[in-house]
Amino acid sequence: MNRSIVLLCVIIIFVSQAGFAQDEAPLAYSDEDNFQAQKVISAGIGPEFNMNSREGYAGGLSLSLDYQLPVSAAQLAAGLVVTGSYNFSDTFVLETTGMFRWYFLGVNHTGFFAQVDLGLHLISEQSVMAPGFEGGLRAGFRMPLGEAFYIEPYGRFGYPYFMGAGVLAGMRFKLPENSSGSRAGSNAGGNSDTEE
Repeated sequence: MNRSIVLLCVIIIFVSQAGFAQDEAPLAYSDEDNFQAQKVISAGIGPEFNMNSREGYAGGLSLSLDYQLPVSAAQLAAGLVVTGSYNFSDTFVLETTGMFRWYFLGVNHTGFFAQVDLGLHLISEQSVMAPGFEGGLRAGFRMPLGEAFYIEPYGRFGYPYFMGAGVLAGMRFKLPENSSGSRAGSNAGGNSDTEE
């Protein structure tokens, strides 16, 4: 019963993330001129194998949502990572962490990155639920594919999973501009033309 509830939560998170992503317009990686000034999010999903098990390993699914921080001359991002893993026996682990990422050898928020993860986990082992804190470090490489897609292999170390590795596939989206602000600017431009 408890496993069913946790699995349902993971599915709801995945569906809501996919629905949110469909509302936004994709952004080309080649659009470099105003990249730092734009509000951009990335959404990804992919398989992971980790040590969330007393013996052997666990397999699972990871969901990632990050927002590029508008910091001049810095390749920084912050976001949320949700991972569910199962050891194919009696242990299910749900991890929800906030993340802070630095693309230390990157351009336009792609390339090599280092990341800090902090958050909470919920372990279900033999129908016994145990929540707790977790934290870890992650390193990987975001490789653009075409105009807006990417793949992202990574490895991570931390508690309670000890270590894990996976690959995300995702897409980058530009958030819509403030329509009222742009409309006001166009009206001001129109008034100045008529005055001349």
